[in-house]
Amino acid sequence: MTATVLTDETRSKYQRISTASVATALYKRGLRNQFIQNVVPVQWKGRNMVGQAFTLRYIPAREDRNPITAFHNADHPQRVAVEQCPPDHVLVMDSRKDARAASAGSILVTRLSVRGCAGIVTDGGFRDAEGIAALDMPAYFQKPSAPTNLTLHEALDLNVPISCGDVAVFPGDLMLGDGDGVMVIPRYLVEEIAEECVEMENYEAFVLEQVLEGQQVIGLYPPTNDAAIALYRSWKERAALPR
Repeated sequence: MTATVLTDETRSKYQRISTASVATALYKRGLRNQFIQNVVPVQWKGRNMVGQAFTLRYIPAREDRNPITAFHNADHPQRVAVEQCPPDHVLVMDSRKDARAASAGSILVTRLSVRGCAGIVTDGGFRDAEGIAALDMPAYFQKPSAPTNLTLHEALDLNVPISCGDVAVFPGDLMLGDGDGVMVIPRYLVEEIAEECVEMENYEAFVLEQVLEGQQVIGLYPPTNDAAIALYRSWKERAALPR
């Protein structure tokens, strides 16, 4: 299992933070490769996916190890992952960016949803994508794929460091998903990034308001003009923004 580092207060902050803001905050710290590549929402839910990572690693399937009867094994790692991923966590699957066969289907993803998991992410495909799209739980994938995972993937390891869409994911890292995709935030930076990005989101709300009123962006975004900074502070006091 993964130790919990995500408080309710911090989770609430991430519900208001974009992956774009997180990408910028991580870039300032020298982390340039935290956005999972070529992964999109199966269906955007209008709210962020926020949860710590519980991981599943697939390797290429070998025919003598992955007949259809492999699912008769009660210890099959894919099934075990679905039953062991803790509530409020995100099941993250390393499918080697191979969407020719599904990483999971609607029944398993529904089970995760019923168990109270926060979401699911694969850098491969899902079968029964329409059914997954209808669930309330966020899900992210590369594209729909009908073939069963056994044709190309062997589920092997649970809750170990994996690669997902060319990003290193460690158990317990924070997964943040929005309409753009999914960012991976190292556990030790979770609180720090939340604080910085809430302020960043507040400033960008101010900037957007100014731009809509006809202001130019030079000096305003980024805030290099003292007058713009003073105006923001005044705006923030009036807005009584949540923290």
